[in-house]
Amino acid sequence: MAICLKQTGQVIGDLFGGATGEEEDEGTTPVGWNLNPQFGGQGYAFEAARALFDHLFRSKGFRRLYASVEDHNMPSQRLCEKLGMRREGVFVEFISFTRDEDGSPIYENTVQYAILRREWMSGVPAV
Repeated sequence: MAICLKQTGQVIGDLFGGATGEEEDEGTTPVGWNLNPQFGGQGYAFEAARALFDHLFRSKGFRRLYASVEDHNMPSQRLCEKLGMRREGVFVEFISFTRDEDGSPIYENTVQYAILRREWMSGVPAV
């Protein structure tokens, strides 16, 4: 889904959630977001993610949402925590998006966060 500025309709990022397939059968889905850094720190990602979480829990009936965040991505880690997600663990050298000068993959550590519907319903974070 696109994250757009209400005033202009300008797309400033995107977010996802509501997987299909086996995970959905278990009531679990990954969530995530990307925001143009020019618009960071202004509450847009929080507002969009909060609306997505509320929709996934209330309308879609998911039991658990989780996010995977690179260990160096502190803004997304802070957002997860502001949304009430708990840090569940770190996957060491879990995934590679880049390669070194020899073409070998550079693996990143990934932090997993999650929140249950009952946790969300007991204390939906305010803006």
